[in-house]
Amino acid sequence: MNKYLVTLVPVLMLSFQPDSPSGAFTPGTALRSAQATTGDELKPSVSQEKVQTLVAKLLTTYHYRKVRLNDSLSSVVWDNYLKEVDGNKTYLLASDVTAFEKYRYQIDDALINGDLTAAYELYNVFRKRYQERSAFIKEQIKKPFAFTADETFNTDREKAAWPKNQEEQEDLWRKILKNQALELKLGNRSDSAVAALMTQRYNNLDRAINRIKGGDVFQLYMNSFAEALDPHTNYLSPSNADRFNQEMSQSLEGIGAMLQEDGDYIKITSVLPGGPAFKSNQLKTNDKIAGVAQGDNGAMVNTMNWQVDEVVKLIKGPKGTVVRLQVLSPDALAGAPPKEIRLVREKIKLEEQRAKKEIIDVVDNGKSFKIGVINVPMFYRDFEGARRREEGFSSTTNDVKKFIDELKVDKVDGIVIDLRDNGGGSLTEAINLTGLFIPKGPVVQVRESTGETEVYTDPDPSVLYDGPLAVLVNRFSASASEIFAAAIQDYRRGVIVGGQTFGKGTVQTLIDLNQWLPKEPEKVGQVKMTIQKFYRINGSSTQHRGVTPDIELPSAFSAEEYGESSQPSALPWDQINSTRYEQGRAIDDKILTRLRDRFDQRLKSDPELKQLAQDLADFRKAKENTVVSLQESKRRKEREEAERKRAAANKVSHITAPVDETGTPSPTTPKKKKDLYLNEAGLVLADYILAVNK
Repeated sequence: MNKYLVTLVPVLMLSFQPDSPSGAFTPGTALRSAQATTGDELKPSVSQEKVQTLVAKLLTTYHYRKVRLNDSLSSVVWDNYLKEVDGNKTYLLASDVTAFEKYRYQIDDALINGDLTAAYELYNVFRKRYQERSAFIKEQIKKPFAFTADETFNTDREKAAWPKNQEEQEDLWRKILKNQALELKLGNRSDSAVAALMTQRYNNLDRAINRIKGGDVFQLYMNSFAEALDPHTNYLSPSNADRFNQEMSQSLEGIGAMLQEDGDYIKITSVLPGGPAFKSNQLKTNDKIAGVAQGDNGAMVNTMNWQVDEVVKLIKGPKGTVVRLQVLSPDALAGAPPKEIRLVREKIKLEEQRAKKEIIDVVDNGKSFKIGVINVPMFYRDFEGARRREEGFSSTTNDVKKFIDELKVDKVDGIVIDLRDNGGGSLTEAINLTGLFIPKGPVVQVRESTGETEVYTDPDPSVLYDGPLAVLVNRFSASASEIFAAAIQDYRRGVIVGGQTFGKGTVQTLIDLNQWLPKEPEKVGQVKMTIQKFYRINGSSTQHRGVTPDIELPSAFSAEEYGESSQPSALPWDQINSTRYEQGRAIDDKILTRLRDRFDQRLKSDPELKQLAQDLADFRKAKENTVVSLQESKRRKEREEAERKRAAANKVSHITAPVDETGTPSPTTPKKKKDLYLNEAGLVLADYILAVNK
């Protein structure tokens, strides 16, 4: 089966990639034959019924998990669908949800039989409730809000109940609208400006809902099923698949970011190394865009409830022009204001996506150390150039080789490989890069759903660099980054420093559904499906747990909120047999204990590190409070405190120095802000050097 799938679609997805937007309502989405046929209700098409049956068969037969369609899975799919349709529990009433409970344990049979009744009935009720709320909202926002009453609003409605009746629902919406209006007012807007923005926001939402057709509902429902198997398995409608593969890559010509719809906002799913967004260090994965403005003086256009392709058109523009974004950070505390980001559009240069080097100086125990740093933002490889055996073809390994040779000439005392925010890429490069630091031997194990396991090995017995080595990682180091870091750790070749990594230890493939339904006259979409799992050479999976660093630094990101372990349907961690490999002697438990003791001493005595740890602890605690005041005087104080704590969390941001085309930091650029994480990795490496030379 695996051979057939790979032959059918030779696309294996290794990196931590943006998944298809399961909740994205997209104009022009798939299977448009499912239009409203009678009255105002949407109905499924015959084509969709066929696709549902096919997707159910493919996923239950070939997905790595080998899941069975039963009542237990049916219940999960139904909860997923309810969340996708009305995730904030603001439109449907409790009585609506109760009326649909009859379908909870029938979804498994419906998937097999191509029955889409439950999906469309629920969505049609949601649309009716939306129209009722829309009329109420328009009346509410005509008059200004008073912010003097001492009342609160919980911004997190995940565990909230659906409103019991219309009176309870109207009170909920009164608070929702009041909270939104207060956020706008605190941005120094007049009552009339607040009313205008609120009107624009909900007119946008009306347009978005009115554009939803049967194909959008079908995609929503199918992803409620697919993502019940694991978070990286999705159904992509024809237009969504096309945008996933083509249109979003075109947006990289502007600011270097990929986007998708996420509720009311447009979310950043990835930031391209080398682009304006990446180099500014202001735009991050999972940031949400609330507004876009042209130039330094253009008016900010409220993009809440816009379609992603409409927002892409606003963000894209000629090289050298300015675009301003209003952004909500994923780590923003409840009540925190959006921030404005100014970016200059440019054409993304390939060399700016590649590895770079620099030298930092650290002082440890009164002694100075020169530490070479090689930043690897992604594992890239020019497969066509490699196939043609072109000399010097673009690859992570080739670039890192060159930098290591240069750092040797510079007589550095040790090298740090910086993999922070590296979402993965080429498996070949992860293996080859590992080979620069170890003699020949296994690097990673790949297991099929059948249980068959293949060991991928570095065949080269030579070692390019055998000196002191550290690998710097964080919560967003994923996939190929985890393979490299795990191998370095298992061979005891270097010290892993930073935060627990993402935990994506799976491989996906794309399946073109038209090849299974050749008689369908129109495109019917694709399925992205998990088919393999990665294991370290010691037998432990990188899935779910990721790589735990030897020296763990303070972090703003918890495993409960970020990474694979935050996804309810993520494949579990497990273990297989270790493969045969020979551990090095560079690092042992005694040395690691010494390094941890030295780090603990700095954590207690170094003012900057001590303050950082305290700030991050305060920030994590503050994030647990999702209740905000709707009284203006109290809210202003909450907002100021939220901003202070968010600024503290930003101290651990990965700050990249401007570089020239050779990958060397430009000597004419101003001195960059101190990178506390990188400095600490340098100190850990210096501790190691002192320990082994003792």
